[in-house]
Amino acid sequence: MPQIDSTVVRAWCSLALEALGREREEIDAINVYPVADGDTGTNLYLTVESASQAVEAVFAAGTAPDCGDTVRAMAHGALIGARGNSGTILAQLLRGMSEVLAEGRDGDHLARALRRAAASARQAVAHPVEGTILSVASAAASAVPGGADEVTVAKAAYDGARAALERTPAQLAVLERAGVVDAGGRGLVTVLGALVEAVSGEAPARLLRAARPAAPDGESCRAGGPAFEVIYLLEADDTAVARLRGRLDELGDSLVVVGGDGLWNVHVHVDDAGAAVEAGIEAGRPYRVRITHFAGTDPASAAVPAGRAVVAVLPGEGLAALCAEAGATTVLARPGEPPASGELVAAIRRAHAREVVLLPNDAALRHTAAAAAEQARAEGIRVALVPTRAAVQGIAALAVHEPDRRFDEDVVAMTAAAGATRYGELAVAEHRSFTSAGVCQAGDVLGLIDGDVAVIGHDVATTAETVLDRMLSAGGELVTLVLADDAPDTLAARLEAHVRVCHLAVDTVTYSGGPQAPLLLIGVE
Repeated sequence: MPQIDSTVVRAWCSLALEALGREREEIDAINVYPVADGDTGTNLYLTVESASQAVEAVFAAGTAPDCGDTVRAMAHGALIGARGNSGTILAQLLRGMSEVLAEGRDGDHLARALRRAAASARQAVAHPVEGTILSVASAAASAVPGGADEVTVAKAAYDGARAALERTPAQLAVLERAGVVDAGGRGLVTVLGALVEAVSGEAPARLLRAARPAAPDGESCRAGGPAFEVIYLLEADDTAVARLRGRLDELGDSLVVVGGDGLWNVHVHVDDAGAAVEAGIEAGRPYRVRITHFAGTDPASAAVPAGRAVVAVLPGEGLAALCAEAGATTVLARPGEPPASGELVAAIRRAHAREVVLLPNDAALRHTAAAAAEQARAEGIRVALVPTRAAVQGIAALAVHEPDRRFDEDVVAMTAAAGATRYGELAVAEHRSFTSAGVCQAGDVLGLIDGDVAVIGHDVATTAETVLDRMLSAGGELVTLVLADDAPDTLAARLEAHVRVCHLAVDTVTYSGGPQAPLLLIGVE
């Protein structure tokens, strides 16, 4: 049985991110403790996203990283990107595991890593409560056998965590009244399930779909509780952090301080957010300060401008400039570098609008965009996510955008325009591969329709014409062509002529995608 190595850790992060993306909304829906703000799934997703990005950065450095470097990168990424109460605790769990896995990679070390993780997470929480992610982590650690291989250990931890999750309503009254299990614990079970898949190659049986709770009662709605969540990174020594824990414990509750070696992530719920930040300044250097009002937008700072904006992700400078001219706030997606949810949240903030329509323009960004939208909503911004799967669908949606009509009507019109647009793309195969249209060789021209390879050719123009004919076989009124700078000079004219001759009454519009855009994008409305 192979030991845990850097590729297994990388796979674990990737699988955990994918799984949390799938289950984010379900976990959000059962979030009733410690605050019923419906963001636990989103916070866990953002935390793991940061960990995964840190791991990918290590692999992108060129040389194959060893396991120690990889697990340390994972822990550091989770630490600096931790969100919310459960995300902060998860960061400490990953840090505890990394401390042991950096020393060894067999089953015994994995078992010790799980025990270290559970213990360090409890130490990070000022007042541990049973029936939460802490209980699930402890049960996972207690369930692992001694002297077993890493697959057996991972499966035992997962099974122990699942059993503990089912017991959480009996441990915490607010969960029992709401008829749900703990949301943070549910997220941890998902992360441990990804670990099982990473080490064994087999995904465990998924949990049953979470039931949505009934309207929460006064306790779970946080009646009488602190008004603000305060989170920041802090550079400080251990002595200063010990004093900070005492000060913040006096100011509020849900206090979690994780990290070490001079860098910490501080999370607390308080009524006086300013005092919590000032305590951090006294302890060291706080930065990346995030303050969230649990009731939505803080009335004292309700200066969010009126109006509506569109935020669009575009795969080329030419398209980004085109959409910016149309009034959109743009995010550039470079080849092999999809934007993270944090970049999308920053773009939503940069739009400086009360209402925002988000166009991801890539099917692979659906979870990232959904997490960004959820984070922005927590900050008081009304966000609608139109699930555009290609840039040409985003262009179609932007074309019918009317900021003066009602928000819901505008979103419906943009969604309908995007949904009525079929999308195609031309790409050049980098290596021999099996596709839905057959086997392609390196250098072949691939014609994709609605995300699937439909045509394999040898000539760009001829393949493009075949793709156009197939897309227009079901009808169409307008063809949109977006060409990269390195597309053949005569391609646009040839395709425009082809549509004019072979498809009467169909109009064509052509745009430049810029130097980093896909070879050819096609839209048919």
